[in-house]
Amino acid sequence: MAKTDSTGSTWRYRWAHRQNVRRVSTYRGAEAEWRRRDDELRRLRVLAANFQGSAAAGAGLALELAADEVVLWALPAAQLVEVRHTTVLPAPDLTVAPGTGPLRPRRPDGVRVTDAGMAVITSRRLVLLGGRGRRDWAYGRITGLAHDPAAPVTLIQVLDRRRTSGLLLPNDAAPDFRFKLTLAFADAIEQRAAVIAQLDELIAEHAQLKPFRPAAATPGQARLSSFVPGGRRTIAVAAAIALLVPAALIESDPSDPTGGAEVAAAATPAPTVSAAPVRIGPALALKTPPPKPTKSPRPSPSATQGPRCGAPENPLGYGFCGGTRIRKPAAEVCDWFDCVPQFWAGRGYLVQCRDGSVSLAGGGSKACAEHRGVRRTITK
Repeated sequence: MAKTDSTGSTWRYRWAHRQNVRRVSTYRGAEAEWRRRDDELRRLRVLAANFQGSAAAGAGLALELAADEVVLWALPAAQLVEVRHTTVLPAPDLTVAPGTGPLRPRRPDGVRVTDAGMAVITSRRLVLLGGRGRRDWAYGRITGLAHDPAAPVTLIQVLDRRRTSGLLLPNDAAPDFRFKLTLAFADAIEQRAAVIAQLDELIAEHAQLKPFRPAAATPGQARLSSFVPGGRRTIAVAAAIALLVPAALIESDPSDPTGGAEVAAAATPAPTVSAAPVRIGPALALKTPPPKPTKSPRPSPSATQGPRCGAPENPLGYGFCGGTRIRKPAAEVCDWFDCVPQFWAGRGYLVQCRDGSVSLAGGGSKACAEHRGVRRTITK
């Protein structure tokens, strides 16, 4: 038997069930995404603390090591690439940016492969042991280094070479190669502690973005707008049409096709005045029609008209008037605002997209990417 509330309604229970299923599904997806990034950051933190090499690791390699040089990492599948014309690359830094996005397996335009072999990271240099010879990039002579954000290519500029060269790596090995090369360069300038501190800061910031379990929706929270297809948006559009149509009819002011009393009075000749003066009392005085009042132009609607500077009425105190950014919205925010799909998977603050929907990815480069971009920030 279907559950009913005190009024005998069953749609409220169906609404609460749908809301709870959607909230739990969104929460689980957001938590899984958060957990994956958290695990990756912690893995890099452990790697940064324990990344060590040894001279024995270079045994069997066609590479002569200096007295204080050790092999940190080796990758058997790497390709040497060269770029004939390129701009000046940025100086090497110690920025750690894990999980920037998937890399495409093809090389960028203008980059050609000239050799293939084994890439070796040592404590003093990056080496490619290729079929045509050896290519070295000593850390102390590197003037520019750039990792392609979309392809597994790393380009390097050094003092004693005019042409920019680098390595093309397999997709799955490129992220670890870039991180370990950063660690090796940090060791060369005695800045390993700075990389570890940066990872600790990223882990602490990410911990604050952990999604929280949403509160359960109850039948009592159901509103009649949820009974209408489209919800509050449909009701708002209908209300706007109901207000605009009468206003348009009033502004049009069609003239009376029959002429009217004013036209007849204007066409009637004036009465003949008798010789004897006639005293006209107030009750018999001729009344001229009052002039039509001129209509003042209607004010154009502005974004700040309405409650909360244009934001929907809500008991949460959220609006567009400025204030504090909202990074942890209330669990019932999607009951008052039109949330985007996978709303709780966002990592940022509340923003309104240009199509009117609301996203929790404010501050990110992909915020409202599928909703025509960010329009404004929701504050409290």
